[in-house]
Amino acid sequence: MSDATDQPQSTETELIAVRRDKLAKLRALGVDPFGARFQTSVTPADLHTDFSEGRNVSIAGRIIALRDMGKSVFFQLGDAHGSIQGYLSVKGLDETQAAIWKCLDRGDWIGVTGETFLTRTGEPTIKVETFTVLSKSLRPLPDKFHGLSDRETKYRKRHLDLIGNPESAATFITRSRMIAEIRSFLHERGFLEVETPMLQDVAGGAAARPFETHHNALGMPLTLRIAPELFLKRLLVGGFTKVFELNRSFRNEGISRRHNPEFTMLEAYWAFSDFEEMANLVEEMTCLLAEKFCGTLKIDHKDEDGNVTRTIDLTRPWRRADYHELIKGAAGSDFFEITPEQRRAKCEELGVQLSGNMEDYEVVQQVFEKKVEEHTFDPCFVTRVASELIPLAKVSPGGKTVEVYELIINGQEISPGYSELNDPDLQRQRLEHQAGGEEEQKVDYDFIETLEYGMPPAGGIGIGIDRLVMMLTGAATIRDVVLFPLLKRKE
Repeated sequence: MSDATDQPQSTETELIAVRRDKLAKLRALGVDPFGARFQTSVTPADLHTDFSEGRNVSIAGRIIALRDMGKSVFFQLGDAHGSIQGYLSVKGLDETQAAIWKCLDRGDWIGVTGETFLTRTGEPTIKVETFTVLSKSLRPLPDKFHGLSDRETKYRKRHLDLIGNPESAATFITRSRMIAEIRSFLHERGFLEVETPMLQDVAGGAAARPFETHHNALGMPLTLRIAPELFLKRLLVGGFTKVFELNRSFRNEGISRRHNPEFTMLEAYWAFSDFEEMANLVEEMTCLLAEKFCGTLKIDHKDEDGNVTRTIDLTRPWRRADYHELIKGAAGSDFFEITPEQRRAKCEELGVQLSGNMEDYEVVQQVFEKKVEEHTFDPCFVTRVASELIPLAKVSPGGKTVEVYELIINGQEISPGYSELNDPDLQRQRLEHQAGGEEEQKVDYDFIETLEYGMPPAGGIGIGIDRLVMMLTGAATIRDVVLFPLLKRKE
């Protein structure tokens, strides 16, 4: 049997025509080219992992590779989880079966039954006794030796990436298992998983631009949530003392290798706790994930060409450092003693770009992001952040900072954690100040009213799951860990 996809001189249109001709031949032979139910006894991956000779098995998968030797055929049958070799003796087929087999190509899905054996080279193999066509592939697959290498095509046509690049499939399987492990970790510690609204009439819980929509039946504008925080805190008021949500959130902002407008986030709240205890929780959980899924606390990071650029060391205990002390280390010990105008001049010396309307605390934050955060690779909990930056956190004694951490790993924030502000009057003042005169549009006064019923002191965390998976898998961009990243439509 000839595999049409092995003929590079043919155009895609010609290859599709060949496959459609085989489709017609299958139907003429009385075969449904798109199959039906097929009962399996084991998956290709599980059979390969737990292999023994002499087993009668029934498996299904895609023909990933095909080697036609005339009277016999060897092929790889598998899915995203793995594959196993199959062997078929063509001379053992009757005329109709042989005709059906000749209509198959790399990329087709089939089911087979047969007995397992080891080849002379020790390769686990199934000797095929029967085969069933399950789905005829009408388009040729990416090159079977080099996979799918074009990065844009990988993101636009993820199905081809998963078929052609086993390492991509492995990353997404690992991501799914990491999320399951996070759930288990929190459940074991008494946290209750909940769901809160994705459609909100006031976008709260973060300072970000929301996506806007309109509910026709209610005749009211709504936004997609930018964070679930305010609803989760309502549950603390309601008496749920340990809650978490693995949520989808949306921010109508820029796209980069670290940002996707639609993203996955973990938020968790623990009554009677504080930001330091939440930091311990995040450190323990992240190290558990690294040891279980990476087998090490030292994670290699690569650029987009696959070259190792650095190794992240997650060995505990993680560093904890004061926000202002870190900035002084980068910008000078007198940075907070000079005037705001002098700080702006200092930024120019440091090469930190500013916009004209930035307030002084925003200037300071810009220095932190460009001169501290982007150069911090091993884990660091940055603590005692300026109070203007985080209006939902409890103010430290003295009122200049808030009781928070920002966990920085590999030059980006992975997780913020707060001692949550539960004083309703102070919360109102700080949210109104942040809104800057647009209180009716930006301040959730229903949330303020909820706080007036009494919210217990609590610690809270947010973790960007996409960034966490990036860090643990060594991915170069967020698009490598999001199955279907948002891309600009092709013209």
